[in-house]
Amino acid sequence: MFEKLFLLVKNNAGRAVIDNPEIPEKYHEAVINEASSSIIEVLKGQMETGKVKDLVRFFQFSGFYNKSLVASIVNKFANKLNKFYGLAPEPAMHAAQLLIPPVMEEMVKQAKNEQNKDFGLSNLLSKLTGGQRDMSGLVNQLSIG
Repeated sequence: MFEKLFLLVKNNAGRAVIDNPEIPEKYHEAVINEASSSIIEVLKGQMETGKVKDLVRFFQFSGFYNKSLVASIVNKFANKLNKFYGLAPEPAMHAAQLLIPPVMEEMVKQAKNEQNKDFGLSNLLSKLTGGQRDMSGLVNQLSIG
């Protein structure tokens, strides 16, 4: 699942990373990894702080893009661009805003697709808990018709 997330980020990285003159080519792969890890870290944080219900809602409602969740990921990624890759705060934030929202939107679409087992919500939540628990019962319980 995490490899699929990396590919999803990579496929959306055009303007934000690949075509961004602020990010040297030698860092493209690493920056894409940073974006992927920022997404995973924030989603894991949601699980660890008991916000599973909010996470389920985020992935279940197409019009319900939790702005604070996406903003958290954008901020985390922008901070990494600033700290590890020397981007000034403004270009770092711009790159993060170009990349993270479309990736999250695509993740939501893929989580809703029954044929897509990698991004299926139960599988995603299980992976975020380190594969320790089957989350399908919880997802079904929290699902709102």
